[in-house]
Amino acid sequence: MIESVLIFSVLALALGLVLGYTAIKFKVAGNPLVDQIDSILPQTQCGQCDFAGCRPYAEAIAKGVAQINQCPPGGQAGVDALAELLSVETVALNEDFGKNKTNHVVYVDEQSCIGCTLCIQACPVDAFVGASKVMTSVIEDECTGCNLCIPVCPVDCIHIKEPTSSFYVPDLQGVDCG
Repeated sequence: MIESVLIFSVLALALGLVLGYTAIKFKVAGNPLVDQIDSILPQTQCGQCDFAGCRPYAEAIAKGVAQINQCPPGGQAGVDALAELLSVETVALNEDFGKNKTNHVVYVDEQSCIGCTLCIQACPVDAFVGASKVMTSVIEDECTGCNLCIPVCPVDCIHIKEPTSSFYVPDLQGVDCG
């Protein structure tokens, strides 16, 4: 019995070492330009650029498939930063892809929410907390204002508001803390 365990342990260790070596030896390096482009993008994952998120858009720019001016949340400053990185002439933000709509967050009207979780499924950044048949809430600090949750809500209980800080700082004037 002990011999069997020892044999399988040695075999597992040997196979693990072989897999580790091959992972290092045959590692496929990503395109560092994609990483640089992605770091400039606002990471809202809103899809306004006609790509599924910021990373696919960065890959398309690096391949020359997409223009640098398709990101409304990044604004003209984002276009200018991409132009500088890629050493190309800057162009105006293409408003055919929309305007920057991300200077807000959403909230859920708790009285109307039916707990369908469609908003949770639609959110690209996991800014919702909730479960099936339970009221859903928004984590404001995570919400990017992409509005992808609004059209999927069957009871129209998701609304737009200006962001506020999620940190509560109580007024302690006149409170004896000693």
